[in-house]
Amino acid sequence: MATVTFHELLVYQLSEELCDAVWDIVKSWPPLARDTVGKQIVRSADSIGANIVEGSGRGSYADNKRFVRIARGSFYETKHWLRRAFIRKLLTNEQAEFLRPLVDRLAPVLNGYLRSIGKKSGASENPKAE
Repeated sequence: MATVTFHELLVYQLSEELCDAVWDIVKSWPPLARDTVGKQIVRSADSIGANIVEGSGRGSYADNKRFVRIARGSFYETKHWLRRAFIRKLLTNEQAEFLRPLVDRLAPVLNGYLRSIGKKSGASENPKAE
């Protein structure tokens, strides 16, 4: 079985969808919201994919797992900021309904990816596709 690159991983593709959607929403917020909650949520959402990529490039299963755990922490931080944004009426009901399936789909895929690291046989230290 061939090793895949990070951009071919479903978990990475879903993280990109989420962070791009968050970016598109936040950039239209007023300055105070953008500079406070907006910066936090964009950073945490961007960090999900960035940590998946960094882990996949480290060359060992242990390092990869460590970075995917960090990505999972960033995912939960993003969920926190989405909740705060909704409560503070920065997210509309429509935006929340658009984001919900992205968040709901990413969570189990991220956990599944973490569980899968190092379980497949092969000569390479890089993770395999899901």
